[in-house]
Amino acid sequence: MSLLSSSLYFILGFIIAFLFPRLPGILVTRGKGFNLNFPPHPEPIPLSPHLTQRVLHMRMFYWLGLIVSFIPLLFGFLSVKWGNVPFGFGLWLSSGWFILSRLQIFLGGPEPPWTLEMAQRLQIISDKVKSDSKCCESISPEWLLSGIYCSVCKKKLDDMPRPDLGRKRSDGFFMGVIRLIASDGNPMFISDKKNFDVDSSESE
Repeated sequence: MSLLSSSLYFILGFIIAFLFPRLPGILVTRGKGFNLNFPPHPEPIPLSPHLTQRVLHMRMFYWLGLIVSFIPLLFGFLSVKWGNVPFGFGLWLSSGWFILSRLQIFLGGPEPPWTLEMAQRLQIISDKVKSDSKCCESISPEWLLSGIYCSVCKKKLDDMPRPDLGRKRSDGFFMGVIRLIASDGNPMFISDKKNFDVDSSESE
């Protein structure tokens, strides 16, 4: 086998294993039936039980990718041992990299784009809307890229940035896929957790 063909087999295996664990989050969440309760991209998303559920769904797909990644890892091992070595090594290397990137959270790495705490935080903000401490009489909280704002008085209710929520992008399906792959679903802004911790302690 020539160097060129070996390199092509390696790249092919690497790409397949790179995309395979991300397919559940890419294919399912971008479907029309999965976004009936949300405004089209790039409009802000109103806070609702559907939004909280979407965060939990995205969290599930995120960790489902970890389980799915063991499939190309296994095929890569089998291919290295009994089949095409460059192709199998590409599968094995890419899958191993993906698994390590997912497990780094347990070693002090960055948090996933979607967490249980994020869903709880959305629920806390929704509960505050119904309390006496609401910002205005006709409060209508919406989740923008940089945080949660009231669409009526424009007050910023929370600094939590919005991650990718699986909506089909206005510039097309493939741009949404590219963005998800490039950012791994992370928001474009950095969350200010300190402010949230202070607000939570004051509310208690």
